[in-house]
Amino acid sequence: MKKPRVLIVEDESSIAELIAVNLRHNGFDPIWSEDGVSAQREIDTLIPDLILLDWMLPGQSGLQLARQWRKDPRTKAIPILMLTARGDEPDKVAGLDAGADDYITKPFSTQEMLARIRAVLRRRAPEAATERVEIGELALDTATHRVTWQGGPLKVGPTEFKLLGYLMQHAERVHSRAQLLDKVWGDHVYIEERTVDVHVKRLRESLGAAAPMIETVRGAGYRLTAQATV
Repeated sequence: MKKPRVLIVEDESSIAELIAVNLRHNGFDPIWSEDGVSAQREIDTLIPDLILLDWMLPGQSGLQLARQWRKDPRTKAIPILMLTARGDEPDKVAGLDAGADDYITKPFSTQEMLARIRAVLRRRAPEAATERVEIGELALDTATHRVTWQGGPLKVGPTEFKLLGYLMQHAERVHSRAQLLDKVWGDHVYIEERTVDVHVKRLRESLGAAAPMIETVRGAGYRLTAQATV
């Protein structure tokens, strides 16, 4: 079986080496790049299964690289895990807003890192989805990875696409943040529920006029409804 290929983008060689050794011992194929330029060379050669991306890098920052890779059709679906020494909530949200799927705050344990990597990789295989689902004038097609509203295309990021797909397949039901993490992300043992709020916010921004279809149910979670006035 092919080992998952993990690109480590980290300028501190001691940290990168420690991560690489632990990944190798746990069934992964790590590659190390010390900055955005060399990371891009690796990506141009062979698309990795996941990117471990340090926040602070020489040249382009991790945030800039995350935004760049999210805009590129070749790399927009690659899971990105941010490595950061910044523990403040605004910084974590900034990383998620830049396109990261999750973050690890340094210092972190090997077990936490491995659990987060496995959880992020599971997001590639969420619940089996119906190829096309329509709720009112909102339509989602998993085969073509397209979302349309009133026949017009909407730009939706990879994680938001999975979240929308799950909500549309289970329309009118209320889902707690924990349920969404479990069903959409696959494993939430190390992922904060705040992550769901950030992705719901991004999804609403992507949906534009259709955003009111995603309702916040106070004290309970979120629901997608066709009954909303949009």
